[in-house]
Amino acid sequence: MATTSRVERVRTDDGDLDAHVVLPESGSGPGMVVLQEIFGVGGYIKEAAERLAGLGYVALAPDLYWRIEPGIALDHTEEGLGRAFQTSQQLDPALAVKDSIDALATLRGLPEVAGGKAGVLGFCLGGTLAFGVAIDGDPDVAVCYYGSGIAGMLDQSDKVRCPVLFHYGGQDPYIPLEQAERVAACAASNDAMECHIHPDAGHAFDNHEAPMFHQPEPAARAWEITRQFLTRTLPA
Repeated sequence: MATTSRVERVRTDDGDLDAHVVLPESGSGPGMVVLQEIFGVGGYIKEAAERLAGLGYVALAPDLYWRIEPGIALDHTEEGLGRAFQTSQQLDPALAVKDSIDALATLRGLPEVAGGKAGVLGFCLGGTLAFGVAIDGDPDVAVCYYGSGIAGMLDQSDKVRCPVLFHYGGQDPYIPLEQAERVAACAASNDAMECHIHPDAGHAFDNHEAPMFHQPEPAARAWEITRQFLTRTLPA
């Protein structure tokens, strides 16, 4: 499992932001930018970075709320959810994608990132942003967990030049099944994309810090699909 973590600074045109970095046990490997949900870069996102490090990746999770209030990490409770919705409403999506692309550049420049190869993986808000990075940036791979904005971005899918994996829950109360099915149809027509709609899953099913959302079985299934996808497209 991962042995080392540290904070790196990501340089943007508007200033620098903090990013949590976790190294794999080997000390080096391909990179993965981990994009936060609406709760910020807290224990769950840091654990996701550790999971990726456990697979052999150098994981970097940028603080995308830095323009609003640096270091926000909200509790996965009803109260925290309310604050998270309020905070996410203040986020400029275009700037967040730009910051994520800058984070990808920073990650590629780390001495531990083998050959400058790096992708992006995001959850919820971060899932939408990860697809934005695939459209506007040049990641080597993108993994998008239940991104609510992706269906509205499919008209730009021809700009994507990397393999992309999508996960959705078939019982998601926040993302209509029809939207997930549109993403799946787009993926079915593109050899570099794949979409999995988990029929037994709701929203944020991977988030083990949120009892209101977490569903262990689809979470484990989706993570194994993700592991296999990364092994094929960006092997560590």
